[in-house]
Amino acid sequence: MKVNVRNAVRGLGLGMLIAGLSINALAQSSTASPAPTTAVPASTTAVKPALGNTTSATSSPSANSTISELQQLMQSQGVSELRTTYNGNYGASLLFKSDSRTYFVALFQQKNFWRVVKTTSDTQAEQIYKSFVGQTEKLAEVDIRRIKLEAEKTYTEQLIAAQETRLNALQNDLVVQQQQEQNVSVQQDQARQQAQLLSTKQQAARGELRGLQNRIRTLEAQQIVLDNSNFGDTKSGKK
Repeated sequence: MKVNVRNAVRGLGLGMLIAGLSINALAQSSTASPAPTTAVPASTTAVKPALGNTTSATSSPSANSTISELQQLMQSQGVSELRTTYNGNYGASLLFKSDSRTYFVALFQQKNFWRVVKTTSDTQAEQIYKSFVGQTEKLAEVDIRRIKLEAEKTYTEQLIAAQETRLNALQNDLVVQQQQEQNVSVQQDQARQQAQLLSTKQQAARGELRGLQNRIRTLEAQQIVLDNSNFGDTKSGKK
């Protein structure tokens, strides 16, 4: 009987030990760090945001991305700019990190990185750069056309404003001319009426003058006759 109890106690202790080891193993497996992910090769890495949301995608890139790596290198002046081409709001740049002989090819819109490719092959870098330049040309066609159309619209509006100003000036000149012509016509009518009135008055004055002159001549003649007759009477009295 004692042997059976002893065996039972031993069996219970062994079971508890096994259960404890199992629990400890589970706890260690749950707290263990996850397995490291496979690193992406650095020879050719491209980051391309989803279309239609490029600005938000490039404004806050992941800390572990080619875009953020290039941004940090540019801030620390760790890369040299080899080529840059602008087409409208789009551009492509080829940059070089001399210590590691690594090329970065960037496609950007309004100075926000859109795509960045990292490679150690100069041939591949040049090919990607030319490809990006071609993309900027195609992407900028709409912007360039819009800029030209805006310029043409502004120029046309300026011409319209100038023509409207010229038209208003001509209209004002015509109004002034018509008013002046009316004023001149009225002044001419008034001048003719005044001339006619003056002519009538002048003729009357001349008639009056002739009448006065005739009366004066008559009176002068009568005076001469009286003087002559008085002189004759004086001479006859003296004799």
